[in-house]
Amino acid sequence: MGYDFKGIYNIWEKKLNLFSADNKQTVSEGIEFSNLDDPKLDTIIGEDAANTLREEIELVSEVYPKFDLTEYQNGSLQPVFFGSALNNFGVKELLDCFTEIAPTPQPKMADERLIDSKEEKLTGFVFKIHANMDPKHRDRLAFLKIVSGTFKRNAPYLHVRNNKKMKFSSPNAFFAEKKEIVEESFPGDIVGLHDTGNFKIGDTLTEGEIINFRGIPSFSPEHFRYVNNADPMKSKQLQKGLDQLMDEGVAQLFTLEINNRKVIGTVGALQYEVIQYRLEHEYGAKCTYENLSMHKVCWVQPDDPKNAEFKEFRRVKQRYLAHDKHNQLVFFADSSFTIQMTQSKYPSVKLHFTSEFE
Repeated sequence: MGYDFKGIYNIWEKKLNLFSADNKQTVSEGIEFSNLDDPKLDTIIGEDAANTLREEIELVSEVYPKFDLTEYQNGSLQPVFFGSALNNFGVKELLDCFTEIAPTPQPKMADERLIDSKEEKLTGFVFKIHANMDPKHRDRLAFLKIVSGTFKRNAPYLHVRNNKKMKFSSPNAFFAEKKEIVEESFPGDIVGLHDTGNFKIGDTLTEGEIINFRGIPSFSPEHFRYVNNADPMKSKQLQKGLDQLMDEGVAQLFTLEINNRKVIGTVGALQYEVIQYRLEHEYGAKCTYENLSMHKVCWVQPDDPKNAEFKEFRRVKQRYLAHDKHNQLVFFADSSFTIQMTQSKYPSVKLHFTSEFE
């Protein structure tokens, strides 16, 4: 709306937030207007703007469903906020509302049982890994979501997948670019743990109980490219960089069985530029790409790895078989029709679009 833009009406708080007239960088604290038919509205923002606001609020209230807190917390309704961090409006309102309506930490289902957030013993899972938070130190941070209990600095916790106890001397809490060491963290909190390669996404920490959380699978990518080493003198750096960047979960690395060529799969094409840039600037390695025209990658689950049908599948589809970073067998399909025909011809070989399956 440019020059005519005066501010926003906060439907949640029923308040009018106006830009100051000078630089449009400052917003008023909010003028309460529970009744938009109040003539004072015309005086404050002008008759034309007031009439437009009334019409638009009427349209919104008729077209959109009423806000239902239960539906929102169940994930079936999404409130929408309008604002601009650049122009400093709408952000405070979003945060204030979110603080009020956000759910408390919820129970989470593990493979073994339902974990209640009110349980005293610690459980948590790694949902993200970030390599090179500080490129000078080549450090990695594993982000732990606490499900139950209290996470304490320097306390021993069981890394379930590796079956070993670990202590963390400098767990971090984050606020924007700032981070600080925390002594304790609670259910719902996110804690950054310095990692030397022990963690992968989905790993669980407990006080001793064997618990494995599901729900963080790798999804089938939509873009595929061969990755080539552009500098033979930096092979180790390239391999290390690819290993660490793939651990972050943004992209996936596959190795073809027939010739051991590496394929990177991503959800968005822009990720290839990001990977190329980070490999060069964080690891000193250079790569080039070749397009690979594929529709989907499917994780393979045979009913019986020793039966004749699976052996026939492997023989016929040899050119299109690969392994992911965790050595799971995958099948590259060039079309949805190929997937349907493969499933029809080899019914005992299940194809999945996520890396986790029953």
